[in-house]
Amino acid sequence: MDGTKPAATSVFDISASALRAERVRLSVIAQNIANANSTTKTAEGTPYRRQKVVFESVLKESKGRDADGLPVGAVRARLATDASPFQRVKRPGDPDADAEGWVTLFNVNVIDEMVELIDASRTYETNLSALRTYHQMLQQTIEMAK
Repeated sequence: MDGTKPAATSVFDISASALRAERVRLSVIAQNIANANSTTKTAEGTPYRRQKVVFESVLKESKGRDADGLPVGAVRARLATDASPFQRVKRPGDPDADAEGWVTLFNVNVIDEMVELIDASRTYETNLSALRTYHQMLQQTIEMAK
């Protein structure tokens, strides 16, 4: 044996990696929505900055797996910070306002996050459906071989 997994296991691993990546995306979206109206400063002294998930394909092969143990063809989710500008509104008297009365707010747009949430949810469902279909095909193949 050369240490590689059979194709069926590989398909399941790749689908599972896509499901995990979408789960990370759903979690990040929920975090963004939860912090959408926060004016509390972070450790960096700025309001909450929107996070996003960047998907990457695992392409490098080292005995069929990368350094994270993902199979070639799998999906890796990486977190990135959205560098879009913060919103600024005039609110004299607000405890978070600067000397001129301006409050720097988050860079999260709840409507955009809801669109992302719907997309991530549908993508998760599609990946799950593909995995179920593959599983059914394997079962039918086994039945035909009997």
